Amino acid sequence: MLPAEQTANCPECETGAPLGRRDFIRVLGSAAAVATVGLTPLQKAAAARAEKQAQAEAMIFELYKSMDSDQKKKLVRAWDHGVNNGKGTAARLLTHNGADGKSRIGEEYNKKQVELLDKIFRAIANGEEGYKALSRNGRFDNSNDFETIGALIYGEPVEGKKFSLVFCGHHLTVRCDGNSEEKTAFGGPLYYGHSPSGYATTNVFYAQTKAAQELFTSFDEAAKKVALVSGPKWKDEHGGVKTPGKGATKLPGLAFADMSKDQKALTEKVMKALVAPYRKEDGDEVMEIVKANGGMEKLALAFYDEGKGTAATPWTFWRLEGPGFVWSYRALPHVHTFVNVTAKLA
Repeated sequence: MLPAEQTANCPECETGAPLGRRDFIRVLGSAAAVATVGLTPLQKAAAARAEKQAQAEAMIFELYKSMDSDQKKKLVRAWDHGVNNGKGTAARLLTHNGADGKSRIGEEYNKKQVELLDKIFRAIANGEEGYKALSRNGRFDNSNDFETIGALIYGEPVEGKKFSLVFCGHHLTVRCDGNSEEKTAFGGPLYYGHSPSGYATTNVFYAQTKAAQELFTSFDEAAKKVALVSGPKWKDEHGGVKTPGKGATKLPGLAFADMSKDQKALTEKVMKALVAPYRKEDGDEVMEIVKANGGMEKLALAFYDEGKGTAATPWTFWRLEGPGFVWSYRALPHVHTFVNVTAKLA
């Protein structure tokens, strides 16, 4: 299990039906302490997450109300935009390596709206350290600053409607959707990266590389033979991050179930490093979904060398995956990471 501060909760594992997102939001506010009386501890944890999400959600409502008709025409798209006759991936769930279309914040939003967007972006992060990671020390990598990344809205940000605010920049796709995307962590697939080598301490995600390397070096030769895979080659997944289905069994690499107790603890340390930049509530949701899909025992971790491995850099990327879960992290030549965590299993 993860340390107490990151331990996940799963409302479905307790007696009593879990409350839906809007039900939680309605009971929060000044009467929150009274409203949660009678809920199970796990339901209270989910309510706390909904409250945190509602804080950012309220700012998105305010942003939407402030937009004029021209802005809405350019910057707001239908919830199912990009889906043709029920086929294909909805545009809100794609990832991007730069501003999506003409959506640059500094060019398309007024000063007050830029301030709101900045607050919303910070609300996604886990405090100042999380913000430093997601913003790449405030530089947003080659985007250079916050105002040069893009922001688009899908759906309609009003009470009772589904919506998703998507931020896109260089090595960046993150969302804030008030949990509109049901049974899905982070509102949909994530994309993040940073230009320095993943093995460099100057990379803001170095803690993730370090945690993965500690796990890798803990393997004996037999375990390394299973965990280290020669292929396939790395590929970007901007067209949609696909996760293994419910019946996925023969996954590449070393299964969590086959790891030693110490190796399992190190894998959980990797997981903690992965979710660290995001709100604790989002990290909790990741673990709830993993548990709902069968738990860590269903995951497997593969390291790939692509024929370029050295003693100092034995792998170029690794991929932790299982039913409804993919965290694919490239360290060389620099960090590219694709994430999708969902309980919507095929």
